[in-house]
Amino acid sequence: MSAQVKANEKKKISIGRFTVGVVLLAIVLLWTIPTFGIFITSFRDSKDIYGSGWWTILPHKDLVKVDEFALPDSTDPDEPITIEGRTASFEEWRAGIAISEERTLKWYGNKRSRKIEVYQEKWIGFGANMTFRNYTDVLSGGEISYTDGQGNTITRQGSNFGDAVLNSLAVSIPATVIPILIAAFAAYAFAWMEFPGRRPLFVMVVALLVVPLQIALIPILRDYTNWNLNRTFLSMWLAHTGFGLPLAIYLLYNYISTLPRDIFESAYLDGATPFVTFVRLVLPLSIPALASFAIFQFLWVWNDYLVALVFLGDTNRVVTSALAAMVGEKGQDWHLLTSGAFMSMILPLAVFFGLQRFFVRGLMAGSVKG
Repeated sequence: MSAQVKANEKKKISIGRFTVGVVLLAIVLLWTIPTFGIFITSFRDSKDIYGSGWWTILPHKDLVKVDEFALPDSTDPDEPITIEGRTASFEEWRAGIAISEERTLKWYGNKRSRKIEVYQEKWIGFGANMTFRNYTDVLSGGEISYTDGQGNTITRQGSNFGDAVLNSLAVSIPATVIPILIAAFAAYAFAWMEFPGRRPLFVMVVALLVVPLQIALIPILRDYTNWNLNRTFLSMWLAHTGFGLPLAIYLLYNYISTLPRDIFESAYLDGATPFVTFVRLVLPLSIPALASFAIFQFLWVWNDYLVALVFLGDTNRVVTSALAAMVGEKGQDWHLLTSGAFMSMILPLAVFFGLQRFFVRGLMAGSVKG
């Protein structure tokens, strides 16, 4: 009887694991497929984006352009048009008409073009018509030109996205390093040093976690204006440091407070000062927590739009501001928008995957004692 019960329990466990695995796989696919679509679209030509979906980069059979020819200038697109014995309207020719099993004719562009393209059905391999030009156009600050789905040549000013990436790095790196250093000192002091007002101060730090960011923007902006700090990188560093310190101190305190007391006692017996103990013992042992907060802070600062809009404006556009401007200026240019969007994702992904081995350990810091 006991063997039967154990068998039933193992069966239930295996069914539960299978269900969890299926649900996790579905969630991963729901998150990954749109991202993959953005990635593929960022390499496609603008005409292909309007003509077909991103999944057409997979091997498939499709019409491939093999030739083209021009119609006489006397051709009237508003009247039925006869080509190679077939008569049809402009809309029908533009949609494409099969002359034979191996030959399809399409009117290219608008009515003024009078150009006919010849297509044949062929197998298309993976990644056909992919290009890096979209990325060079987004990074460029000069004029760019391309052909849209109607055959019109569009000329626009480049978004100069390269400068926005550099500006975001100039904001994100100091705004990540500065609060980590300050929070590490504060967390060490709260965890292992005795001083008057220690507990009330720590309670105040924890209470600041629930203060909304938005209520502090206008008072800080007034102070920055009086001190001539507005629209400078220093204003961003100070703002993100102040907004990020409560979480950083709380997270690092939970980790540093769990370090063995014996190592601190041994260090004091050997004559180490609190500063030497912090630099040589606490910092190396706190790398998981430091890396965990670095991921949080870097992603928050990199993806921040509100603080950058208030304190920087258009003076030094960061990635989020540049993307928002592209949506307004180039709302129909999906090849440029997807390229810019994916470029904004590359660096945060690299930071996360570079530090993710510390991520779980840092999040679990101080959750279990024993």
